[in-house]
Amino acid sequence: MIDKRTNRIKELLEEKKGEDVEVIDTSGGDYFVDRVVVATSLSDKHTGALLDWLKEKLKPQGEEFLKVQQGDEWIVVDLGDILIHLMTDAYRKKYRIEEFLKELLDKNA
Repeated sequence: MIDKRTNRIKELLEEKKGEDVEVIDTSGGDYFVDRVVVATSLSDKHTGALLDWLKEKLKPQGEEFLKVQQGDEWIVVDLGDILIHLMTDAYRKKYRIEEFLKELLDKNA
Protein backbone atom coordinates (compact mmCIF):
# COMPACT_ATOMS: atom_id res chain seq x y z
CA MET A 1 0.00 0.00 0.00
CA ILE A 2 2.70 2.52 0.94
CA ASP A 3 4.67 1.68 -2.21
CA LYS A 4 1.58 2.35 -4.31
CA ARG A 5 1.14 5.72 -2.59
CA THR A 6 4.78 6.75 -3.00
CA ASN A 7 4.77 5.66 -6.64
CA ARG A 8 1.69 7.83 -7.19
CA ILE A 9 3.43 10.80 -5.53
CA LYS A 10 6.49 10.24 -7.72
CA GLU A 11 4.33 10.07 -10.87
CA LEU A 12 2.49 13.26 -9.95
CA LEU A 13 5.72 15.15 -9.28
CA GLU A 14 7.27 13.99 -12.55
CA GLU A 15 4.08 14.87 -14.41
CA LYS A 16 4.50 18.51 -13.30
CA LYS A 17 8.22 18.65 -14.13
CA GLY A 18 9.61 17.73 -10.72
CA GLU A 19 13.15 16.51 -11.38
CA ASP A 20 15.30 13.72 -9.95
CA VAL A 21 12.40 12.35 -7.89
CA GLU A 22 13.72 9.76 -5.47
CA VAL A 23 11.83 7.51 -3.06
CA ILE A 24 13.83 6.29 -0.07
CA ASP A 25 12.64 3.38 2.07
CA THR A 26 13.38 4.36 5.66
CA SER A 27 11.23 1.67 7.28
CA GLY A 28 14.25 -0.40 8.32
CA GLY A 29 15.84 2.34 10.40
CA ASP A 30 15.17 4.67 13.30
CA TYR A 31 13.66 7.41 11.14
CA PHE A 32 10.19 8.67 12.06
CA VAL A 33 8.55 7.85 8.69
CA ASP A 34 8.59 4.78 6.45
CA ARG A 35 9.26 6.56 3.15
CA VAL A 36 10.84 9.82 2.08
CA VAL A 37 10.21 11.35 -1.34
CA VAL A 38 12.68 14.00 -2.54
CA ALA A 39 12.15 16.10 -5.67
CA THR A 40 13.92 19.04 -7.25
CA SER A 41 11.82 21.99 -8.38
CA LEU A 42 12.72 24.42 -11.14
CA SER A 43 12.23 27.54 -8.96
CA ASP A 44 10.67 28.71 -5.71
CA LYS A 45 7.34 29.30 -7.50
CA HIS A 46 7.52 25.83 -9.01
CA THR A 47 8.04 24.40 -5.51
CA GLY A 48 4.72 25.93 -4.42
CA ALA A 49 3.02 24.78 -7.60
CA LEU A 50 4.16 21.20 -6.95
CA LEU A 51 2.64 21.35 -3.46
CA ASP A 52 -0.66 22.69 -4.84
CA TRP A 53 -0.70 19.93 -7.47
CA LEU A 54 -0.12 17.23 -4.86
CA LYS A 55 -2.91 18.60 -2.66
CA GLU A 56 -5.30 18.80 -5.61
CA LYS A 57 -4.63 15.21 -6.67
CA LEU A 58 -3.99 13.43 -3.37
CA LYS A 59 -6.58 14.88 -0.98
CA PRO A 60 -9.51 13.39 -2.96
CA GLN A 61 -7.75 10.02 -2.67
CA GLY A 62 -7.76 10.29 1.12
CA GLU A 63 -4.22 11.54 1.77
CA GLU A 64 -4.07 13.74 4.83
CA PHE A 65 -1.55 16.57 4.82
CA LEU A 66 -0.71 16.62 8.53
CA LYS A 67 1.85 19.41 8.37
CA VAL A 68 3.46 21.55 5.71
CA GLN A 69 6.56 23.62 6.41
CA GLN A 70 7.80 26.14 3.87
CA GLY A 71 10.90 28.20 3.29
CA ASP A 72 11.88 30.36 0.35
CA GLU A 73 13.06 27.49 -1.83
CA TRP A 74 11.86 24.37 -0.04
CA ILE A 75 8.73 22.68 1.28
CA VAL A 76 8.40 19.66 3.55
CA VAL A 77 5.10 17.79 3.60
CA ASP A 78 4.25 15.33 6.39
CA LEU A 79 1.70 12.67 5.41
CA GLY A 80 2.24 10.67 8.61
CA ASP A 81 4.20 7.70 7.25
CA ILE A 82 5.58 9.55 4.20
CA LEU A 83 7.65 12.74 4.17
CA ILE A 84 7.95 14.75 0.94
CA HIS A 85 10.82 17.19 0.38
CA LEU A 86 10.36 19.64 -2.50
CA MET A 87 13.32 21.96 -3.05
CA THR A 88 15.24 23.89 -5.63
CA ASP A 89 18.45 22.39 -6.95
CA ALA A 90 20.58 24.71 -4.79
CA TYR A 91 18.80 23.64 -1.60
CA ARG A 92 18.90 19.98 -2.54
CA LYS A 93 22.66 20.18 -3.03
CA LYS A 94 23.05 22.13 0.21
CA TYR A 95 21.02 19.80 2.45
CA ARG A 96 21.82 16.45 0.77
CA ILE A 97 18.78 14.75 2.30
CA GLU A 98 19.41 11.48 0.44
CA GLU A 99 22.98 11.22 1.73
CA PHE A 100 21.86 11.97 5.29
CA LEU A 101 19.17 9.27 5.16
CA LYS A 102 21.46 6.69 3.58
CA GLU A 103 24.11 7.31 6.25
CA LEU A 104 21.46 7.02 8.96
CA LEU A 105 20.13 3.76 7.52
CA ASP A 106 23.66 2.33 7.10
CA LYS A 107 24.38 3.02 10.79
CA ASN A 108 21.27 1.07 11.77
CA ALA A 109 21.94 -1.86 9.44
